[in-house]
Amino acid sequence: MTIKSFVLDTNVLLHDPDSMFAFKDNKVVIPLTVIEELDSFKKLNDERGRGARLISRRLDALRTKGKLSQGVSIKSGGTLVVEMLHDVNFPKEFSLSKSDHQILSIALYLKQRGETVIFITKDINLRIKAEILDITTQDYEKSKVKIDEIYRGWKELKVSPDKIDKFYKNGKIEVPKDISFYANEFVFLRDETGSTKSALGKYSPELKAIQPLFHINSQPWGLKPLNIEQRFAFELLLCNEISLVTLIGLPGAGKTLLALAAGLQKTVEEKQFRRLYIARPIIPMGKDIGFLPGTKEEKLSSWMGAINDNFEFLMDKGHEDSRVEEKINYLFESGQVEVDSLTYIRGRSLPKQYIVIDDAQNLTPHEIKTIISRAGSGTKIVLTGDPYQIDSPYLDASSNGLTYLVDRFKGQSIFGHLMFSKSERSVLAALSSELL
Repeated sequence: MTIKSFVLDTNVLLHDPDSMFAFKDNKVVIPLTVIEELDSFKKLNDERGRGARLISRRLDALRTKGKLSQGVSIKSGGTLVVEMLHDVNFPKEFSLSKSDHQILSIALYLKQRGETVIFITKDINLRIKAEILDITTQDYEKSKVKIDEIYRGWKELKVSPDKIDKFYKNGKIEVPKDISFYANEFVFLRDETGSTKSALGKYSPELKAIQPLFHINSQPWGLKPLNIEQRFAFELLLCNEISLVTLIGLPGAGKTLLALAAGLQKTVEEKQFRRLYIARPIIPMGKDIGFLPGTKEEKLSSWMGAINDNFEFLMDKGHEDSRVEEKINYLFESGQVEVDSLTYIRGRSLPKQYIVIDDAQNLTPHEIKTIISRAGSGTKIVLTGDPYQIDSPYLDASSNGLTYLVDRFKGQSIFGHLMFSKSERSVLAALSSELL
């Protein structure tokens, strides 16, 4: 077997600090320029900073096995080398004053030395430059999911009208032997003869059968589901035995609104949880407006506009604006609802809380793991997002943490997922998703 030399870019290590151990029996090369870039990130008080510090600690631990410049063995079975700049025949168009070009020059040096080099980076432009230099290059593929094949969370099943009658009479029907189901996967039973007779169910792995929804007529916080998908979503959001829920789909489908309505119902009305905790990553769409003045709460109000809009909609039961604002302020002041940035979630232990993570498509798989590990006893986590609306420069629909989570957790008894395909925000919003 030919040993390959995988040269890692900085963004790969920050995306997944475990990436240095993901190449099995091959050689992993970390350019010294990458170490310098990590050094500039380690002072940041965010996931990039924590990732940079974690990588530095791991590299420091590897020093006990030998000199990093000469190569040390790693747990994946291969070796890891920190490579410095060397004299190389580098095109004059590639200025070595740029750190990206210094990293490329190391990959080119190893290639000219006769090694089978593969340059790994999440930077599209850098992959283009590598190809110009005739360096084999790839995106980091370990946590990628085929977005076109992602688990939908429900399926339509055409059956005879007798089976639908049997479903209502017995409270369950056995699943067809030629169709496989995941735990908590929903089923829309439709009459195969073309009549309007139908039923909604959910697969139970314990019963090995499809059973009716427990919350089919529920209207949490007075919110009525507008379509089948929203009925399915409420089932996941209201079931106590399901502690992890993902809702993904196009804008206007109601993902955040449904999650907040169910969270208020379970927290404020039913007292099932101590607090409704809402957080989202602080990533701007378009050009950032810079630092914001004020306290943490005042800063967050600028980023949490979407959350506030949904709260106003849920609280508006014919009251005047001042009354709606008063009710919202009471929920926050009483501690029943807390809104925060994901920056502050690390290190916390959150028992018996209903946690809603909005815009989760902007998180890496490593960040998703960090969030879920915060869940204490009795906590439920709901993650919402649209994989096609990503603002992070190094994530896409296939590599973000939300789709990765769906792919890894499908089939677990405590997990439920739903992909929305209908927009209920407005005719204009629906057309924008379809036409734009």
